[in-house]
Amino acid sequence: MPLATTGELVARAAADRRAVAAFNVVTLEHIEAVIGGAEHVGTPVVLQVSENAVKFRYGRLLPLARAAVAAAERAAVPVALHLDHVQSDALLRQAPDAGFSSVMYDASRLPYAENLAATRAAADWAHAQGLWIEAELGEVGGKAGRPPLDAHAPGARTDPTQARAFVADSGVDALAVAIGSVHAMTTRTAALDHALLKRLSSALDVPLVLHGSSGVPDAELTAAVTGGITKVNIGTALNIAMTGAIREYLAAHPEAVDSRTYLSVGREAMTTAVADLVRLLGGAPAPA
Repeated sequence: MPLATTGELVARAAADRRAVAAFNVVTLEHIEAVIGGAEHVGTPVVLQVSENAVKFRYGRLLPLARAAVAAAERAAVPVALHLDHVQSDALLRQAPDAGFSSVMYDASRLPYAENLAATRAAADWAHAQGLWIEAELGEVGGKAGRPPLDAHAPGARTDPTQARAFVADSGVDALAVAIGSVHAMTTRTAALDHALLKRLSSALDVPLVLHGSSGVPDAELTAAVTGGITKVNIGTALNIAMTGAIREYLAAHPEAVDSRTYLSVGREAMTTAVADLVRLLGGAPAPA
C-alpha cells in the first residue's frame, strides 16, 4: 500500500488512546522484522532511520531509505518513514526526496535559547516541505554513549511551563519529553515520572513522544500511554533480540558460515519482539 505519514498515524493513535510504535532500523533485516511484526498484529508502524544509522552506512541515507520505502509499499499494514535524531541540516534536507514524511530535529544538547532558534528554523523549513516535525526538550540521556543525566541535574526532566512556551515558539508538531527513560538501555529497569507526564500532557496540545523506551518495563510503558504518550521510540530492544538469537545459534552451530542461516534467526527474533511491543502499546489482539 502507499506510504503512510507519521502525522496521520500518530493522530489516529491519539484518537484511539493508544501509541504508535516507532522502531529504529539499521539493516534490511530490521526493516523486514518491523514490518513482519506489525503485520502479525495488524497494526500500523513507523520505521525510523537515525542520523547514527546513516553514519554507520558510510554517511549515505538513500540505500537504507530506498529499502525501507520498497518494503513499506509492499506491507499489509500502513507504514511511515521517520528520520530520527537529526542534528545535521544537510541530512535534514535530504528527508523529503528520500521518502520520509517526518523528522525529529535534535538540538536538545544546546542551551534553551539556541535549541529554540535552531528548532524554529528547522520547523519552518520542514513545514514548507510538508514534513511533520518532532523535537526534544529536556535531555533523554544515553545518546552517543554519553551517560544519563542525574535525575536532579538541569535539563534532566522536561519542565511543563517551559515546554508549553517551546512548542508555541518553535511550531513543532510533537515533543519528545524527558521523564526518566534513557537511550540504549540493555536492562528494562527505567522508572518513569508519571506525575510529570500528567503535567506535561495537561500543559501541551501536541503529541508527546517517549524516547529510550527499550529500557522501560511493560507496566511502565502501558502507564505512559495511558498518561498521554502517543509515539514510542524503540531501538535497542531489537538489537538485543537479534544479537542474542544469533549468539545462541552460532554457539549451537559453530560450523555455520552462511550468513543467511543466522541472520534469519536474528530477523525472526526481532519480528517476535516487534509484535509483542506493538500489541503492548495498543495494537489489535493477537490472532487466535
